[in-house]
Amino acid sequence: MKLMKYVVPVFLIAAVPTFAAKPVRNFVVVNEAIGLPVFPTDITDRPYDVIGEVKAGVRKATIFSNEASQKKIYAELWERADKLGADAVINAKYGESHVTAMSWGSTTATGTAIKFKAAVATAPVVQ
Repeated sequence: MKLMKYVVPVFLIAAVPTFAAKPVRNFVVVNEAIGLPVFPTDITDRPYDVIGEVKAGVRKATIFSNEASQKKIYAELWERADKLGADAVINAKYGESHVTAMSWGSTTATGTAIKFKAAVATAPVVQ
């Protein structure tokens, strides 16, 4: 019985999961207001290819839950765009939350996932 007194605590300590730190992600461009590469407007300072339209829905858990924040909505859009291999989301839009049969408040968001074109090195002009 004395052995069990020491074995059980050691087993419990060994069973506690360890959490690795999330790797820091460096984005090509970042919307400073939310810390993600999701923008409500177009990006005009560099060329890009359109990957496709991304859609996301954010729901409230209960009638007493807070409305989804812009940061949470943009994070959902970015999660879907990142799976497509996008560098950013442009023209991100979302509406007011509305009650549905499955939730007390649902907000739908859309945006365009883009991939920036590689910078083309230009040769100097020889005269």
